[in-house]
Amino acid sequence: MPADRIHLVRHGEVHNPEGVLYGRLPNFGLSVAGHKMAEAAAEDIKSQGRRIVALYCSPLQRTRESARPFTRIFGLDPIADERFIEPTNVFQGRKMSLAQVAFKPNRWWHFRKPSRPSWGEPYEQVVARMLEGVLEAANAAHSGDVVIVSHQLPIWMVHSRVTGRPLPHNPTLRRCTLSSITSFELVDSKLVEVDYREPAKKLQANAIDVGAV
Repeated sequence: MPADRIHLVRHGEVHNPEGVLYGRLPNFGLSVAGHKMAEAAAEDIKSQGRRIVALYCSPLQRTRESARPFTRIFGLDPIADERFIEPTNVFQGRKMSLAQVAFKPNRWWHFRKPSRPSWGEPYEQVVARMLEGVLEAANAAHSGDVVIVSHQLPIWMVHSRVTGRPLPHNPTLRRCTLSSITSFELVDSKLVEVDYREPAKKLQANAIDVGAV
């Protein structure tokens, strides 16, 4: 039997006072509020009475730190897996705005094919590696739940593929807030989305959330 449920948990707010696209850059850890958000996500799953038997995370600092409350509550050491990492992004380390793009023609080339997207890792590649990792983790669990701490776009790609949405999309319309929990179950060997929760919603009023596109 595979895992009872798979929870894709997004990391908490990152300390990012300059508001740059941090992508895969090192040394971007959680803010004070981000640690509280991560704690809220772990406490939310605990409050549901779920039995967590495996914990995975992206190898980036913000996801490893967001996994710590799960380690404390459920006694599991996280397994870092590259398949759950943030996609590549040619704009990482920069501030992005409409004005900065409009007045810098050298950046226009990167927007030539947003359906791919042309500025980073292709959506199809992201969803393929995510699904491979999710299914492998689910089938290795045998019983109980699996928690995977990842990033907004990778989680949204899984949601989109499972629910039949097109992968190209407007990044501002993703339903995947900081420390949100998107949950799935395997039904006849296929992933089915069964729940979405925002346990850190009250902490997000002044959050900076511009890490990637």
